[in-house]
Amino acid sequence: MAQKCEICGKGPAYGNHVSHAHNVTRRRWNPNLRRVRAIVNGARKTIRVCTACIRSGKVIKTV
Repeated sequence: MAQKCEICGKGPAYGNHVSHAHNVTRRRWNPNLRRVRAIVNGARKTIRVCTACIRSGKVIKTV
């Protein structure tokens, strides 16, 4: 399953992990995704959204 928010499309960011000895390896920062039940097109559906979308009110959660 892709690490991508279904509302805003936020995905992983890539960069380098740099050690104290300056050894460089690739790493990634994953978005903080949560599985929530929300109203999508008038129907209740389980979607994976980032916490930024939940906090900003872009997701209408159901019970």
